[in-house]
Order: sequence, then C-alpha cells, then structure tokens
Amino acid sequence: MADCDSTDADLINSMSEHDEAALRLLYGRHAAWVSARLRRRCADTDVVADVLQDTFVAAWNGAGKFRGDGDVAAWLWGIAIRRLISRLRLADGRAAKAPTWKLYDAVDVSAEETALLTVEYSDLGTALARLSPELRVVLQATVLDGLTTREAARALNIPQGTVKTRLVRARTRLREELA
Repeated sequence: MADCDSTDADLINSMSEHDEAALRLLYGRHAAWVSARLRRRCADTDVVADVLQDTFVAAWNGAGKFRGDGDVAAWLWGIAIRRLISRLRLADGRAAKAPTWKLYDAVDVSAEETALLTVEYSDLGTALARLSPELRVVLQATVLDGLTTREAARALNIPQGTVKTRLVRARTRLREELA
C-alpha cells in the first residue's frame, strides 16, 4: 500500500500492482505542474483537461513497463506531450480541433523548466532571449516539444510555410549570435 513517504518510483511500482492509492498520490504530486506545462502550450482548457486525464490513465496502464532508470516526472511529461501531439494529428480521417498556443502565460515553473532556465545564463540563453517571441515559440514547438512543422502550424494557427520560414530565421539568428 502506497503512503505519503513513498518515492515516485515506489508509487509507479505500486500502480503496476493496481494500487489506486498510489495513483492518487502520484496525481496529487504531479498533476498541477503537468497541467501548467500543458496550458503553456495549449490555450484550450478542455484539451488540457483531456490530455491530463489521458496522461494519468496511460501512466496507470503503463506502470508495469516503467523501467525505473529515469525520473518519473520526465516519464510523465513524455506521456503528456505525446498525448497533446496526438490531439493535433488526424483522428478517424478528420482533423482534430487544433488548440491555440499561448505565447505568454504566468504559471508555476516545473522542475524540468527550472533546470532549462539555467541555460539563460549561457551564450545559448542570451541568444534565445534575443529572438522575437514569434521565432521562440516556433523553436519551442518544433525543437522542445517535437512537433512537425505541420503540427506546429496547426497548433499555432499559422500556415506551415510561415512555421518553416520562422524556423529557418530562428536557426540563422541563433548561429549568428553564437558565432
């Protein structure tokens, strides 16, 4: 039986044995930051709620497959972002409703994002900070979140050609800044 002192890995282990209390504890520890990160990438609150639920259902179903060689939070985020991406792909031969991406949102920062913020003080961080928000969001969608240019275009509600152009500009400017 899972308790509050259990590690995340212990909770995943307990979930693989169908311990619902472990799922509740894991959800309590991680749902807020997963939801916050999803909201930073998707403005549709219904989509975020569905993806959040799908994430923890997938974690429940896949708990027995968790190898334990990585961080549980990273594993959960991997599930969540793949679920969000799948919402952008075609479903049953028709286009899924593409959520609108937010360029700005004040939310709590996850541990992963806190670690990524340390880049801020490096040359790369300085170069990224000098990019316009339009270029940064395209880089975030394609590089950090792993969306294709088509998926990013749907998510950002801009033409695919615009995504490609902004991606080329962003990479060119980063190279110039880092040279």
